[in-house]
Amino acid sequence: MTALDGLFEELDRRIPRELSEIVDAVSPAVNALGYDKWGFSTAAAKRTLYVAAWFYRHYFRVEVHGIDHVPEGRGLLIGNHSSQLAYDGMMVATAMMLDARPPRAVKAMIEKVFQRLPLVNVWLTRAGQVTGLPENCERLLEDDELIMVFPEGVRGSGKLWKDRYKLVDFGTGFVRLAMKTRSPITPFAFVGGEEACPAFFDIKPLARALNIPYFPITPTVLPLPLPARCSIWFGEPMWFEGTGNEEDAEVIPKVEAVKARIAELLDEGRAARTSLYL
Repeated sequence: MTALDGLFEELDRRIPRELSEIVDAVSPAVNALGYDKWGFSTAAAKRTLYVAAWFYRHYFRVEVHGIDHVPEGRGLLIGNHSSQLAYDGMMVATAMMLDARPPRAVKAMIEKVFQRLPLVNVWLTRAGQVTGLPENCERLLEDDELIMVFPEGVRGSGKLWKDRYKLVDFGTGFVRLAMKTRSPITPFAFVGGEEACPAFFDIKPLARALNIPYFPITPTVLPLPLPARCSIWFGEPMWFEGTGNEEDAEVIPKVEAVKARIAELLDEGRAARTSLYL
């Protein structure tokens, strides 16, 4: 038995029944080897939730508002991006598992850069995340899955401290997919990610040399974030009619409407904070 096998066995022994039952309840059908058609593994998802739940409950002490706004069935969760290493996405997915009633599994559309990182790429796939290609998202929505998308992409997750909570341009793809698949968009704001992983500089030459989107200089040693208090604010679902093949001039106002709602939720969440870390 390898050291990694031993670590997995120890994790499996520590997983509370509560978390194990949640994953069992939301897991898709798997084959004889324990994987679904996207590479998801129930065992890996349980280990991931065990670790994520600790960060959610004890480290970031996440508070959730409006989670009942997320409708049943297929849908898109669309929010602001931050925190350098996608802690925001992990915490939103964990919220849907721990605080939604009934629990919901979320498949996040992850940046292609993560698929180039050894071990990380396998872990993300086994935990149920999918490379952020339009065709993948469309197939998942047609299967009535709940999908999480950050339209800012790496430009959002790699923001510097001076640009915290400033939304950068959104792509139009998520609105086109929502219209094409008749899926609701639930906007959300993640507050606290900028304080958890503040980045003061981006060493671009080093990032290019390593073939990664950014190389941030932070007050912590990544990937360990600061214990910032985080909150998630869900808005009411938004529906858009159309085929998804409309001209940009017709789609962009819909994109801007979603972006504006997320900005409002960010303002609401930041105004409600009483402490950043304590």
